[in-house]
Amino acid sequence: MRWFLPLLFFPLPALAQEVDLELVLLADASGSIDQEEVEFQRQGYATAITHPDVLYAISSTLTGTIAVTYVEWAANQMVVVDWTVIDGETAAQTFAARLLEPPRLAYGRNAIGAALLEGKRLIEDNQITSLRQVIDFSGDSVGNFSGPRISDARAEVLAAGITINGLPILRDGRAQDLAQAYEDQIIGGPGAFVVAATSRDTFAEAVRRKLVLEIAGAPVATQTAQATGP
Repeated sequence: MRWFLPLLFFPLPALAQEVDLELVLLADASGSIDQEEVEFQRQGYATAITHPDVLYAISSTLTGTIAVTYVEWAANQMVVVDWTVIDGETAAQTFAARLLEPPRLAYGRNAIGAALLEGKRLIEDNQITSLRQVIDFSGDSVGNFSGPRISDARAEVLAAGITINGLPILRDGRAQDLAQAYEDQIIGGPGAFVVAATSRDTFAEAVRRKLVLEIAGAPVATQTAQATGP
């Protein structure tokens, strides 16, 4: 039996990291979003990702871990924070701090189809494996001024088994119309839903609620759930 012993000292091949959820946060940075709003959105996500409710949802998953990346989209798409495995408060705080550091990176008019396909590419090209894959798309319109059509990009993402959830930013009296447009044109896949941010005061809460639902993989009673306050 001694001839088996040297095998114990051979290095094992590296394995891709496995998490419960791969989550792409696609945040609107198009021309309708000014610099203050870009910073406000980042702060909202930083606050949400470190909230006890979100941390508890992460700890309650099968693996106790998720992987998250934050991407700003406009005519182009730029990664603000690369893939980060979050397994507790320290990792969440690190992600939040990194989110607030870079300058604005995306500019121009909407290219929603291109943004959705970039989310798909980021999931498929990383070295992470997961039980679920979700693109979390936020924006204040469904205009698409360049790149692939939304319907074509959406179909490609869904065919890859990736769910798309929506966070419409409601303003200018178009609240119900935009929420419905997100349901009809953006979201899709198992358990897909919309959580609408109805005001600055409720944005961070909407993000937090949406993250908890995505991490838990919990169904919602209706596809549109509007945040109403802390």
